[in-house]
Amino acid sequence: MIVRILGAAAGGGFPQWNCRCRSCEASRSKRATSLTQSSIAIRSHSGDWFLINASPDVRQQLESMRSQNCFVESDQRSIPFAGIVLTDAEIDHTTGLILLRESSQPLKIYSPVSVKLALTTGYPLFTTLQNYSGVEWLPIEEFHSPELELEAFALSTKPPKYMQASSEQVWGIGLTIRDRITGGVLTYAPGLAAIDQSLQHRFEASDCILIDGTFWTNDELPAMGVGTRSALQMGHLPLSGADGSLKTLESLSTPRKILIHINNTNPIHIPDSPERRMVEAQGVEIGYDGLMFTL
Repeated sequence: MIVRILGAAAGGGFPQWNCRCRSCEASRSKRATSLTQSSIAIRSHSGDWFLINASPDVRQQLESMRSQNCFVESDQRSIPFAGIVLTDAEIDHTTGLILLRESSQPLKIYSPVSVKLALTTGYPLFTTLQNYSGVEWLPIEEFHSPELELEAFALSTKPPKYMQASSEQVWGIGLTIRDRITGGVLTYAPGLAAIDQSLQHRFEASDCILIDGTFWTNDELPAMGVGTRSALQMGHLPLSGADGSLKTLESLSTPRKILIHINNTNPIHIPDSPERRMVEAQGVEIGYDGLMFTL
């Protein structure tokens, strides 16, 4: 299985256009590397690419892949993915679908039923796309690839802000992807509010995990005066603290642990920051755009 991080930043990208926090200013002065918004691509060694989440930066991300000859393309207007998998209906994971509207083929999209509901009512991207490329929607359970096996697991019951909906159903999922040929296992969890024993076991059974690195502290945004909700209220387990995700990651024997979906305010963006040194000292990698590896 080949895995490529297309975008490692959380919603808004890095730097965020309206933010002058320490991390964003470090990026503007070239002391930190800018990042596009969260998305990955996967493929088996002999199969097609699949896009997992479609960020508003998808055009730039696809051009980056194309510049490195990642695609073998035939139809002039075809989409270079066999399918698109959506883990939630958040704006930063779905808006890129609009940028793919010129595809000569309907967009084949796999997602939970709750995501389909959100994208046909509260944020009607599917409805809009029917008048352009068209959409072929399939439930996540019907994902098909000859060499890749995909298992979805519940991560969040928090609906998108634009949905006035029940929080009792699953609105966000994670994915465990297994390569039937090599046996490689990847677990992708771009947003999680807690790590229970079941999730720890899932991480332990993976060769690599791509895991939520959104915030450093729980009060990160309120402390900066740029928001009122804590990390946990937004559905993200902070990295630091006695109950932070780094404590759990430290105890895992998983060979490779990579942080993704990193918010612009997170100080781990800054190469010489003590927060980044703490992460790296634990053997945890900080994801970046274009990072590609094989499992």
